[in-house]
Order: sequence, then C-alpha cells, then structure tokens
Amino acid sequence: MFETLPLEWYASPTMTGKEPPPRRYPRTQLQRGMLVAWQGAGARRTDRAKTLGMGGLYIETADPPAAGTFIQLLIDTPEGEVRARAVIRNADPGRGMGVEFVGMDQAARTHLHGLLKRLLPGSA
Repeated sequence: MFETLPLEWYASPTMTGKEPPPRRYPRTQLQRGMLVAWQGAGARRTDRAKTLGMGGLYIETADPPAAGTFIQLLIDTPEGEVRARAVIRNADPGRGMGVEFVGMDQAARTHLHGLLKRLLPGSA
C-alpha cells in the first residue's frame, strides 16, 4: 500500500545531492503551528505541527523517536477530531520528525480534508 523509499531520500538533499521524490499530497505551512498529541516508543507528548497534508505532517519536537517507529496521533480541528496511526519517516533530533499517515478512519479523513480545503489555496 505504501511505497518504501531508500533512506537517502529522507536525508537533506544537500547531503546526498539528490532531490526527494515529489509528494503524493501537497502540504501547507502552519505559521503558528497546530497542536498535535502523539504517543509511541514509550513517550506521550503534545507538540506543534509545522506542515500538514493528507499524507502526513512535520512535528517540532526536541527528542523524536527513531525513523520507522509507529505512533498514534490526535489532532483537534474545527472540523472535528482526527485520530491516526502514523510512521516516523524522518527523525531530526533537536528539530522534529516527518510523519506519514498509515491508518485513519473515514470520518477522520473527512475532517482532515475539510481543514486542508480551507488552508490550501485552490484545493478541491
């Protein structure tokens, strides 16, 4: 269901000389961030997401779990609660983590889509 990419795709393009693959879904920058509760790898935290899209998000956190770790997410939006299972694709200690959604029920997907329609210009 989800494509597994080589680890070098998740490193900084300046480190590898390669650009990452195009995103399946557009992401929007969240200027003030959005609170996201998450748990996994023995941690339970609330941090701020800096980008958000239908495929995942980037969460600012000082001590992210390792890439490949599965986590549970809770995002409270004006459209409704979004609960999802996700996998950490990129962990950057001291900065944050790139997270890909891997499981979400239809109601949560509808809430997320409604939020992104408001945030992403020109989205349908």
